[in-house]
Amino acid sequence: MIHDETAGGRIVGALELDVAGPVRLRELIRLRVREEVARYNARPVERFHGLVRPTAAEADLNGYLMPTPARIDWERQADAAEAAFERNGFFVLVGDRQVEDLDEELTLDEASRVVFIRLVQLVGG
Repeated sequence: MIHDETAGGRIVGALELDVAGPVRLRELIRLRVREEVARYNARPVERFHGLVRPTAAEADLNGYLMPTPARIDWERQADAAEAAFERNGFFVLVGDRQVEDLDEELTLDEASRVVFIRLVQLVGG
């Protein structure tokens, strides 16, 4: 189970992924993004709820507002998510440890707690 949390620890989303065996953080991020985009593309709506903002969308309190519901390319989203991780747009905790390298191998099981925390830029900062 993957959780999205605020920096204060409030859960704002959850996604269950079936990950068997060791996985690199890069692969986990790409699996997560692929699943989010597949769910959206199967039923496009006004807001996209995902790790990173699609190119055409505007940031919104409840996700990313799509000007018109449109198909999203999961690979572009996954590339954007990797880039966002590299520039500290979000960070990932596995258990109580922060993972800092996209190529770090993670050993996950059903009890593993994986948390994504998106960082929000301050207005004027």
